[in-house]
Amino acid sequence: MTMDSTTRTELEAAAFRRLVEHLRTRTDVQNIDLMNLAGFCRNCLSNWLKDAADAKEVPMTRDESREAVYGMPYDEWKAKHQREASAEQLETMKKVHPGH
Repeated sequence: MTMDSTTRTELEAAAFRRLVEHLRTRTDVQNIDLMNLAGFCRNCLSNWLKDAADAKEVPMTRDESREAVYGMPYDEWKAKHQREASAEQLETMKKVHPGH
């Protein structure tokens, strides 16, 4: 499949926005679950957004990138939705992502 770079960027941006919206609605899925299963989480996604901003020299703080992904300040999201990780989740994290 061939397409021009503008169309490709528009499609990728739409997919990113859909992923972010999906993660915002699935507050039952914890970041540690995402890390253990998929190898990335909401924080990773916000870091990638910040990295992209930095690469384009677009001013963006870490807090701004997290709010763009979480839809609210990170501390607010944690207070509302983050549960303490279980021993099993932490053990899986150690195996899947040692040193993380």
